[in-house]
Amino acid sequence: MEETPVLNEHNKAEHQPSHTAEHLLNQTMVRMFGCERSKNAHIERKKSKINYKLDSQPTAEQIAEVERKMNELIESNLPVEYEFVTRDNIPEGVKLDKLPEDASETLRLVRIGDYDICPCIGAHVKSTAEIGSFRITSTSYKDGDFRIVFKVDSPAYS
Repeated sequence: MEETPVLNEHNKAEHQPSHTAEHLLNQTMVRMFGCERSKNAHIERKKSKINYKLDSQPTAEQIAEVERKMNELIESNLPVEYEFVTRDNIPEGVKLDKLPEDASETLRLVRIGDYDICPCIGAHVKSTAEIGSFRITSTSYKDGDFRIVFKVDSPAYS
């Protein structure tokens, strides 16, 4: 019988489609702009906001490309899978800088197809198609902080 991994307690009830979209958006921003994953996000059912550190404000065309890429990923129906690893078995490229100081020795990695992988104990959809659609409702840029406000329309999770 397999032993159940011991993870930190989780005290949030995420809106699964929005939270999974956050993972895709983080990886999209990393790939398009060479920035780090966001360290400041507020993810909700009605609207979500997420900040990135960027050297300059993205153009309207770049913002439209982020939205296009997000919807392409969603439509690709990528599987969302979990794997449990110990800290000494972290795959190359997976960063642990957002983990709390008291994070457990065993970590749960969330893998979205071959597009994204990161440690996370939150709730997610089973595949990206369940997210529905992704829409950027506004953006702002000030002093190197680029904020994206977005909404997902996920009929299965309304």
